[in-house]
Amino acid sequence: FQEYDLLAMPVVHNENRIVGIITIDDIVDVIEAENTEDIEIMAALHPSEGEYLKTGIWRLARNRILWLLVMMISATFTGGIIGHYETLLQNAVMLAIFIPMLMDTGGNCGAQASTLIIRGMAVGEIQLQDWARVLLKELGVGAIVALALSLVNLLRITIFTASDFRIDLVVTITLFITIIFAKIIGCCLPLFAKLCKFDPALMASPLITTVVDAFALIMYFSMASLLL
Repeated sequence: FQEYDLLAMPVVHNENRIVGIITIDDIVDVIEAENTEDIEIMAALHPSEGEYLKTGIWRLARNRILWLLVMMISATFTGGIIGHYETLLQNAVMLAIFIPMLMDTGGNCGAQASTLIIRGMAVGEIQLQDWARVLLKELGVGAIVALALSLVNLLRITIFTASDFRIDLVVTITLFITIIFAKIIGCCLPLFAKLCKFDPALMASPLITTVVDAFALIMYFSMASLLL
């Protein structure tokens, strides 16, 4: 329909006789349903077929609670990482100030990459055999973004905080590595999901954010243990 600007297309059986017709309205309905499902999955919601205002409160809650429970439980893993480095945090309290920024920035970078890749696969722009090109492109984008954000962040914390320069260096290096890792995860997980015959939308921001958060914390405290 899109390639040839068609408004309708005939449907024929094995003897090439017309048995029906598919109109552009039918295609739009399917596209709307598929897009709605993908958006709900990417937001960690169980897909709902009904309209929002016509869906009951209990059904809406049931569609949301499963993924929320999964993400809440997965957060105990990141909490365990922080607890493991409790002594380090006690000796360098300033480290705790930068944890939210590192986790949020990494998660946002991963979500950006995954959104573009999922959209590209949905419209046929990206195929599984394009994985190497996608990875190289995201590595390039990640390096540029990481360099820009790391330099700006280093300038920000140098001016507005009274932290030890070694802590500033730990934060800057961790941020740089985390952004590149997030871009790689953001592009690879949707492709891996498609390879495994899963919906790539399942690998959207909630899951990617959890993976990137754990990586950022491990990298952060490892760098702090090494440099402080």
